[in-house]
Amino acid sequence: MNQGRKLVTVLGATGSIGVSTLDVVARHPDLFGVFALTAHRQVDKLLEQCLAHRPAYAVLDRTEDAAALQSRLDAAGCCTEVLAGAAALADVASAPEVDMVMAAIVGAAGLVPALAAARAGKRILLANKEALVMSGALFMQELAAAGASLLPIDSEHNAIFQALPAGFERGLHGSGVNRILLTASGGPFRCKPLEELAAVTPEMACAHPNWVMGRKISVDSATMMNKGLEVIEAYWLFGLPAASIEVVIHPQSVIHSMVSYADGSVLAQLGNPDMRTPIAHAMAYPQRVDAGVRPLDLFEIARLDFERPDLLRFPCLALAYRALEEGGVAPAVLNAANEVAVASFLEGGLRFDRIAGVIAGTLDAFVPRRADSLEVVFEADRQAREIAGGLVRGLVR
Repeated sequence: MNQGRKLVTVLGATGSIGVSTLDVVARHPDLFGVFALTAHRQVDKLLEQCLAHRPAYAVLDRTEDAAALQSRLDAAGCCTEVLAGAAALADVASAPEVDMVMAAIVGAAGLVPALAAARAGKRILLANKEALVMSGALFMQELAAAGASLLPIDSEHNAIFQALPAGFERGLHGSGVNRILLTASGGPFRCKPLEELAAVTPEMACAHPNWVMGRKISVDSATMMNKGLEVIEAYWLFGLPAASIEVVIHPQSVIHSMVSYADGSVLAQLGNPDMRTPIAHAMAYPQRVDAGVRPLDLFEIARLDFERPDLLRFPCLALAYRALEEGGVAPAVLNAANEVAVASFLEGGLRFDRIAGVIAGTLDAFVPRRADSLEVVFEADRQAREIAGGLVRGLVR
């Protein structure tokens, strides 16, 4: 602790989750301080954040970017020390001074520092769902062994966390919970004719109707792969079988998720679509603090709609359930293939309607095997990217 404040390392500080986290920190300087901020390559934005929050450390991916940032910070009289590389990410996530770690690095790159935080017994605020998708069993084992705590930041999983009975961390057996209902907006193409999906552009896919998110996660929302990854994440977070995790399309994004109980009760968490709500909840837990979010006006909302997801429109959701059922390295393969396909789409190569085909083809190419070590997981990730890359090249010629 630092004079009663909790010190946080923000992994992925320049992304939308990182920015929202720092907004909550700035609202409560008596409660929270910043130990370290990390970014991939956004030097200018990280400079602004360092000057505003004065962390002990900043981390960038490339040595040359780190040197450039250090020079600019020194010139501004800021004593933040700038580091570079994956090892530095793990170091600032596991440092003794750190109380909590916001794990918000998008994709597989966030797995190693999140694991480092788990092994160091930190409170982990998990926005990087790939940590559980790629290595759920291993990650949960590390948490238990080190006595670390895990609080979900995805609005859906945080909503479930809030709606579960007290003490659920010890297991849901005997709690009366029989089903989790993960809500999804349906994205920008929920009602678009299927024959028009081939012409979808990256700009169209990134125009989410309710949430402000990064480009990759916006595409995942449009394909509903994001919801599929959340199903896998919920499986590891809450310990219910896949058949008890149901996806419900709710276009207004006001109900963030629900928990169904054996007595017929369904508990829901509602709020305006603003990621500062789950971030503030997790940072201050078990207390509640102001998140800067506009109060929900039910009269303004007026109606709440619900639909079953159409798996012909959203085949990526079905692929996620398939990977969860296969188990082992299949979720890691799913995630890697999706990252490759989405990157190609965002670069203007792969057509939007072919993303699911690349993922399915990559899953088909793998023989199921256990994910019993990080080495196995990373090798599956590497092979999946190679296979998916080949499939993409074959489709964009």
